[in-house]
Amino acid sequence: MPEPANNPNPRFLVDPPSILRLVIRKMFDRVINPSRVNARRERVEAKRKNAGLPHVVEYFHQFDDPYSHLTTQVLAKLKSRYNIEIVIHFIHPTGGKLQPEAEKLAHWARRDAELIAPHYDLEFPENAPLRPTEELQERALNAVAGLSVDEIIDTLAAINSAIWSGNDPLEAQTSTSKSNTEILDAGSARLRELVHYSGAMFYYGGEWYWGVDRLLHLEQRLRELGTCHDASQPLICPRPEIDLSNTDATGVELDFYASLNSPYTSIIFDTTIKTAKSCNAKLNFKPVLPMLMRGLPVPKTKGMYLLFDTKREAQLLGVPFGPVTLPVGQPVRDIYSLLPWASEQGKDLELMSTALNLAFTKGVGLHRTSGLRRAVEEAGLSWTDAKKRLGDTAWQPIVSGYQDEMDNELGLWGVPCYRLHGSETDDELCVWGQDRLWLVAAEIKRRVQKCTQGKSKKA
Repeated sequence: MPEPANNPNPRFLVDPPSILRLVIRKMFDRVINPSRVNARRERVEAKRKNAGLPHVVEYFHQFDDPYSHLTTQVLAKLKSRYNIEIVIHFIHPTGGKLQPEAEKLAHWARRDAELIAPHYDLEFPENAPLRPTEELQERALNAVAGLSVDEIIDTLAAINSAIWSGNDPLEAQTSTSKSNTEILDAGSARLRELVHYSGAMFYYGGEWYWGVDRLLHLEQRLRELGTCHDASQPLICPRPEIDLSNTDATGVELDFYASLNSPYTSIIFDTTIKTAKSCNAKLNFKPVLPMLMRGLPVPKTKGMYLLFDTKREAQLLGVPFGPVTLPVGQPVRDIYSLLPWASEQGKDLELMSTALNLAFTKGVGLHRTSGLRRAVEEAGLSWTDAKKRLGDTAWQPIVSGYQDEMDNELGLWGVPCYRLHGSETDDELCVWGQDRLWLVAAEIKRRVQKCTQGKSKKA
């Protein structure tokens, strides 16, 4: 069975009653509605002006976090390009329900940071460990204790580079301050006060921005406020393009793990299909159950941030998002029970796509018969025939197998995620997140070019 026998998540969250789905929809609308977001921003800016305060950006640094290491390398540029004050907090790892699968997260983050670094013109030590030793982390804290913010901004990248390379950061520092765990306690307390859970985070005016991946959103907001010293300068970390022009990836396979209840999946599903088709790569669609239905926690704090983040990522991609009626629970089982039948007719991707679009762009409740029927018919399938297959269990061992692959082979637990394979000379590429499709595309292009060059040399 793809669902655990004893799911630790409350039943009312795994299978919400209709009234709760409606309440959640209204709550989500308050978070992602553009007019509400703009109104909140205007209130924040008016309050700042009335108080005569500068534009203050808070940054939360975690010494054992690979993304924090990448982020240290952009702090000086951010400070120099914008009329802002940066406040730096040092934090403990969060863990717990907010960061489940801590060891898997560490392995994935380490690998992912190394993969994306060169695309942002950043560095990550090739032979870096899973984490710097606790002793080196302690030494890094010693190195920054007592320094001014400007001094920290100037030296933090070098300090971080040292500990991720296995070197003592104090050898190149003049600070001799003793370790002060109160620094970490205070930083973590501020993080909790602002209701977040992760390192490498920027906070400005009531909104969060994650590391180099979301820095462009912060920069765009700061530019709209007129804080950029030279608006003709490019963004520090623009999102790389999904570019597969003149690329024939025949023979390359792309496994695509997706969930019907995933906001991030909803905004990248169609683009993923088009990307694979554009280069003739074989797409292997592998649906999995939502985290809640697999027994993994999704606290409200995390869920609300992810939803808000999905909205701005959708705007960046130029795709719609919202209103949202979550299809978690029985709607997922119903749609998945129809996927094998839809696949027989070559319509499984269409069914998943229409279901995602209805739930996440039109707010259609797939828990209602009318919504389920609409998903089926808009996918070009017969509702009369679908009713005969509704509730079939053939999907369960298939989805269980995909979940085992994702968990045990990829070492991942969230969606969407991708596995690229089929090349004779390269290892598999496994990445997580809708904001990694550009990396998949870049790797497909690199592998095709490598193969083409190899054939030319042999000829």
